[in-house]
Amino acid sequence: MSRFLGIDLGTTFLKGAVLDLDGPALSHVRRVPFPAPVGGLPQGHCEIDPAAVLAATRQLLGELLADAPDAAGLVVSSQMHCLVFTDAAGEARSNVITWKDQRGLEPHPSGRGTYLDVLRESITPDEFDAVGRDVRVGLPSVHLQWLAERGLVPAGTCPASLPGFVLANLCRAEPVTDPTNAAAHGLFDLGRGDWHRELIARLGLPMLHWPRVVPTGSPIGPADLDGHRLICHAPVGDQQASLLGAGVRPGELSVNISTGSQVSLLTDDRRPGDFQVRPHPGGGWLSTIVQVPAGRSLAVLVDLLTEIGGPSGDPWEAVAEAVARTPDTDLRVNLAFSGGPFGDRGSVSNIGEHNLTVGHLFAAAFRDMADNYAGCAARLAPTRDWRRVVFSGGLAHRFPTLRAAVLRALGTPDHRVCSSTEDTLTGLLVLARTAGRG
Repeated sequence: MSRFLGIDLGTTFLKGAVLDLDGPALSHVRRVPFPAPVGGLPQGHCEIDPAAVLAATRQLLGELLADAPDAAGLVVSSQMHCLVFTDAAGEARSNVITWKDQRGLEPHPSGRGTYLDVLRESITPDEFDAVGRDVRVGLPSVHLQWLAERGLVPAGTCPASLPGFVLANLCRAEPVTDPTNAAAHGLFDLGRGDWHRELIARLGLPMLHWPRVVPTGSPIGPADLDGHRLICHAPVGDQQASLLGAGVRPGELSVNISTGSQVSLLTDDRRPGDFQVRPHPGGGWLSTIVQVPAGRSLAVLVDLLTEIGGPSGDPWEAVAEAVARTPDTDLRVNLAFSGGPFGDRGSVSNIGEHNLTVGHLFAAAFRDMADNYAGCAARLAPTRDWRRVVFSGGLAHRFPTLRAAVLRALGTPDHRVCSSTEDTLTGLLVLARTAGRG
């Protein structure tokens, strides 16, 4: 039996599983907490100790190797948009700056707005399109601009992604990246499949050693872990892994609903429009809208309702039952609590004595989510040239009433639900099978 290990470097947990290349499913799914942010930093900065990330990764690999000592390879997915400077051997020369970092919103000393505003002004429309139309706070391009203007970029280092750093240390090799993680830097030329050297030079960053870009899933070197030898493969972004796991095909509209949420359409060409474009390892391009309000915003409501106590058991089960008893509501909820393109201030309105209940509150929240997804679908495909909706993510599995609300808003009954709640790990299984055949 041929087996690999798969690890997802998530925001809350590092999750792993044993991947049977000849079998139907995952096994031995395990998780360990992702390290907490470093304390004592300026407000809005979010950094992680790289040594803590490596320790957590090694702990999880050790547990998985105990389950599968015969494992031959390792495939990795990761939260995207993280940045860590390394030397040529992959040793960290900075903390990990995460996608949650907000330093790009600080006022620029020129008085021309924020650092993000100034960066956007410096990028031409052609360059904006070339890098995937993704220039926003939390991207490495913004972090690098902030650091460069302060003279804080360590010259000669490599601006590695989080999985690039981890794999370099496991393999004791130089950091490399794949197109999905390279594009997440905001400085990758999608058309050429390489770093956008002209933009990088103009931003004052040519002193860096940019990681070599290799195909997603390609072998990059061996790792020796307590007597076990694993061939490590180039990583994949967590969104792309999730869509691989959901089996999304061209012509299917992907609605991923979890802590975060994205709406995506897989196409053969890079379409113009008001959305991001990302490379997909299965071929083609993802037209995608990210940071759609979902689980993180719903958790704000759940936390409020449980703050002073409530029924014992799982509050999300209580929510599901209450919404099922509430077929309609005139309450209005705007879930834009957590920032991002949908705003940073939500609301609950049109409150009456009859509708301020758990069922009405979450039915209204689900309707707001459904309306957002319908708006995203209209931006991605104004001519509605998709034939089916594909749901994935934990919340899509958990709440059939939410799926029904989305389908009503989209005006289509044709859909399918990803067969596994572990869509990202399932995507790693797809990647491992491809790598194993290679």
